[in-house]
Amino acid sequence: MVKVVDIQAYRAKTLKERVFGPWQKRFDESFAIDIKLSELSDKTLYYLAQPGDNSAAAYYELIMGILDLGPATKFNDLRNRTQMRVVDIHLFLADQVRFEIMRRLNWLVHLPCKMHDLVQLVQEFDSVKPACKATPPELAASHPEYDAYRKLAHGDKEVFIRRKLQDALEAFEHRLM
Repeated sequence: MVKVVDIQAYRAKTLKERVFGPWQKRFDESFAIDIKLSELSDKTLYYLAQPGDNSAAAYYELIMGILDLGPATKFNDLRNRTQMRVVDIHLFLADQVRFEIMRRLNWLVHLPCKMHDLVQLVQEFDSVKPACKATPPELAASHPEYDAYRKLAHGDKEVFIRRKLQDALEAFEHRLM
């Protein structure tokens, strides 16, 4: 008897295993191939928001899996140009993760990247990053420092929000407890 294989389903399954297999082990969670930042658990989001080697390794697992560059352990074997691309995407994703934390704290509104899933953020990085940068997140009117923020020039508003990242990490950590 001939066994018929749905090639699209096989490709999707293979992609999911390559992209999210390491994350399933790392986070002990299941991830859909079209998962968005807003759908990540608080625990996973907080882990990814932390600066340092542990979160960097998790980003490299994701990015290198999506771009089919091999496992994250092979990062140092990549050509310099490819390494820089992975790092650029990592830094962009880390920003988006931290903005998502601030959104969950009700500190931010209008996250331009919220409509994209993680795979799209990586695969379409060259078009998504400039689009997200063109319309950065905005501080929520309910935030205690909104009046000061509102008076700032456009570019200074983004700097103001970035200065709140450490406070957001601390507030989010307390929320997790």
